[in-house]
Amino acid sequence: MTELTHDGTAKTIDTARGPLHYHETGDGPPLLLLHGSGPGVSAWANYRGNLAVFAEHFRVLALDFPGFGKSYSPDGNPMPAALPAVVDFLDALGLDSLPVLGNSMGGNVAARLAGTLPERVSRLVTIGGIGLPVFNPSPSEGIKLLVQFVEDPTRDRLMAWMESMVHDTAILTEEFVELRWQAASDPAALADVRKLFNAGSLAAMRDRNAGAADAVGLLTKIQAPTLITFGRDDRVTPLDSALLPMRLIPKCELHVFHDCGHWAMIERKDEFESTVLSYLLRDLKKPELL
Repeated sequence: MTELTHDGTAKTIDTARGPLHYHETGDGPPLLLLHGSGPGVSAWANYRGNLAVFAEHFRVLALDFPGFGKSYSPDGNPMPAALPAVVDFLDALGLDSLPVLGNSMGGNVAARLAGTLPERVSRLVTIGGIGLPVFNPSPSEGIKLLVQFVEDPTRDRLMAWMESMVHDTAILTEEFVELRWQAASDPAALADVRKLFNAGSLAAMRDRNAGAADAVGLLTKIQAPTLITFGRDDRVTPLDSALLPMRLIPKCELHVFHDCGHWAMIERKDEFESTVLSYLLRDLKKPELL
């Protein structure tokens, strides 16, 4: 396959709420990828290394949420704007039920899509971002460092946050950090991230009772076969967050990557791709080969 590039895979589609930017590559049944949150994040930043492998089996659609990448900027907090944008995106492309994979914020949005519109999700895969921490304090170390960067956006603070996202800091190459720094230091991008992460959001996270009942109730409504993946050393959504979804989602499986932080798709790329593809391709295997 020809090497994939940002511009070579980039597309934009208009919706009633504004333009949505995404990356598309590959043939076959559609697969939706939803990125996480944080400084400089986008669909390309999260998944650029995985697109070619998934594209061997799927028509891969990696969406930029409102307030991230090159999609429109929402009026308020990007989090509540994300799920309506996903529905708008699927409607605009004429897509019905499909597998959805989400990292962090993207996993949260994917879970809400599966719980509230079960007819739109055939299989659900998450990388962190789902459940509630049972033993660890909230907010987590990674979230605190993220807010510190947002309040004082220096390269050193960005590096401190990125180090909290991984187990092995050797993957934070100069090219990788520079890519994030250029995107994260953009004034418009900073303004949108500040709507999501700030002192108020930290205070809300400390109130563990607020929204807990709704979060637990959502898990019980997810009917799609679900694979939840976690890095054993995740310092953003700690591993104990997996306990509730593992028990409450009816058709749920759990895979834990050792020596791995919050970015399993980057830090444990080969194992992640192998695990997820094995799960997603179950639906595509011919009965005579089973």
